[in-house]
Amino acid sequence: MLTQVGRGGESSLQYVNPPIVRGTTVLAQTLEQWRQRAKLPFNAKPQANYGRFGTLTTAAFESAMAELEGAYRSFCFPSGLAACTHSLLAVCKPGSHVLLTDFVYWPLREFAENVLTQLGVEVEFFTSLKTEDVVSRFKENTCALYLEAPGSISFELCDVDELARAAHQRGAIVLMDNTWATPLLFKPLEHGVDISIQSVSKYIGGHSDCIMGVASCTEQAWDVLSNSVTRFGQTASPDDLYQALRGLRTLDVRLRQHGQSALSVAHWLEAQPEVQRVCCPGLASHPGHATFKRLFRDVSGLFSFVFEPMPEEKLAVFFDSLRIVGIGLSWGGFESLVVPLVARPASQIHDDYRKEGQLVRIHVGLENIEDLTNDLQQAFMQMRRYAA
Repeated sequence: MLTQVGRGGESSLQYVNPPIVRGTTVLAQTLEQWRQRAKLPFNAKPQANYGRFGTLTTAAFESAMAELEGAYRSFCFPSGLAACTHSLLAVCKPGSHVLLTDFVYWPLREFAENVLTQLGVEVEFFTSLKTEDVVSRFKENTCALYLEAPGSISFELCDVDELARAAHQRGAIVLMDNTWATPLLFKPLEHGVDISIQSVSKYIGGHSDCIMGVASCTEQAWDVLSNSVTRFGQTASPDDLYQALRGLRTLDVRLRQHGQSALSVAHWLEAQPEVQRVCCPGLASHPGHATFKRLFRDVSGLFSFVFEPMPEEKLAVFFDSLRIVGIGLSWGGFESLVVPLVARPASQIHDDYRKEGQLVRIHVGLENIEDLTNDLQQAFMQMRRYAA
């Protein structure tokens, strides 16, 4: 499947990997052709019309993503955050109310609190994972429910099926950030989601060298999204689109290795006395494990863990001793990364997490698992030698 998507028809000219097509101006052959193009609404403009609407490279990637997601159509953005923010902008109107999971991607939370509210949208975050608690927060003017499963920081899991059903009964559109799983491990639209959002910069690109986002929609949601985002001039560069298409071809084999190695590391971390808890939904110890097993095909390479409380100097020994695992933002590439997560306001993390030690997000890359485990082991050993 992954080797075939996005290759059909004129959009790829039958190249195995569709080439980079750059361009802005596309000439009309006749006055009649020009006038027919001008009559088309924004969301129906052909890609071979003007560069802002994309090129044949855009068409190839959007076609591939729509097929993988089981979507009516997909729309590309210059970043994952842009895909999140503009999808929300499309469905929220002044005077409406939107519900977002409290563990949403932090930059999107800031957007909701600082931009949507200025536009007259009432923003509400929910912490409970119980469907009945979330449903009780719906109002007559609730226009959208925004989900992330699992959550970005401590990897909580909600029941997407139940929440989507409840939202639709109340006339709300359901959006979900599916970057963690990709459509290979979870297909949101099959579970009632209307707009599935992904940061292409992560697993789809897979090599930490492109910045891009994508939203894939049902037919009804497409009308809402496309009529909005085209007026903001959103478009992705053909170079990033090409990188994303190339990365897409190996997504399945990479994800399998990421997941296998991540579970191995997660089990290893659970056995370390300095670790209070490991937040990986693939572990039986995870509170949402049963939901995860029912909804998801497998784990990806991203999870978090919590250290026992310790002095900052001792914590620094662990991070500074790492040789293979890097310290850095983003994830989804071939490299392993760790990053200490800064404590958020009270509404962002449960009380339990604020009482514990340092929360660390880890992305398990494609390195040899023995090399990776040995690197973590020696960092733990160095930390243990620290005289508190």
